[in-house]
Amino acid sequence: MAQRKPPSQAECPVERTVDILGDEWSLLILRDVFDGLRRFGELHKNLGVARNILSGRLRNLVAHGILETVAASDGSAFHEYALTPKGKDLFQVIVALRQWGEHHCFQPDEPRSRLVDAEHGRPVRPLELRAEDGRALACSDAVVKKVSEQKPRRKR
Repeated sequence: MAQRKPPSQAECPVERTVDILGDEWSLLILRDVFDGLRRFGELHKNLGVARNILSGRLRNLVAHGILETVAASDGSAFHEYALTPKGKDLFQVIVALRQWGEHHCFQPDEPRSRLVDAEHGRPVRPLELRAEDGRALACSDAVVKKVSEQKPRRKR
């Protein structure tokens, strides 16, 4: 069986991301923070996860700069978790998971939550992957290239 490289040495961005976010609790914590939950107690109550697991996942998300701890908005001695700019960049990832789930995990008449535009209350359009020129891309329309293959070597 092949040994995996340590996460910091993996050449694949998906592998490095999965090493940070690849468990269900981290993704559900992020979903809840995007939905406005900010305190440990709120997250614990909503998720129903063991306190030690929640604590560990929150520490990991803070250590990777995805969440940060901030003073409680009500001025109490508690702290809250807030998305950093790096964390906010995960919004499309969470939306992509949500939209995939809406399409593949529910019967047409089954109740579910839905992401809507806060200003107009209308459903959010499905995400689309587009080429630089604006063309819609399917999985068969893209290939992975190593960055080192794209950069010319310097002459000495």
